[in-house]
Amino acid sequence: MKIAVTYENGKVFQHFGHTEQFKLYSIENDKVAEERVVNTEGSGHGALAGFLKSLEVNTLICGGIGGGAKAALSAAGITLYGGVSGDADEAVAQLLAGTLSYNSDATCNHHHGDHHHDHHHEHNGSCGHGSCGSH
Repeated sequence: MKIAVTYENGKVFQHFGHTEQFKLYSIENDKVAEERVVNTEGSGHGALAGFLKSLEVNTLICGGIGGGAKAALSAAGITLYGGVSGDADEAVAQLLAGTLSYNSDATCNHHHGDHHHDHHHEHNGSCGHGSCGSH
């Protein structure tokens, strides 16, 4: 199994479509066998699912995520654990132990004053600019 976590400074990054790094965990015998951080190289929203699939990821832990990205992950056969916050390594340890607290319905509204436009977010829930997911 290979788990990816949206990653920034050791924490679960809260905006899937804007993550610049994933931390990848290769799991063998229910333990982390290998860890590495990869840059998304500017891939956004829909492209990230293909990026993860190309890395043979089958599980994703993240904070807020839009409906379009959820659909792309599902189509890529990647299991999603959304609405997660806190330490990335701890989240993976909790997932492996069966104790991870997540929200499969975690979505995020984005209100940007810049040039980013996302045409496939579902707007069923809201978040401030500081955090997304479960509170």
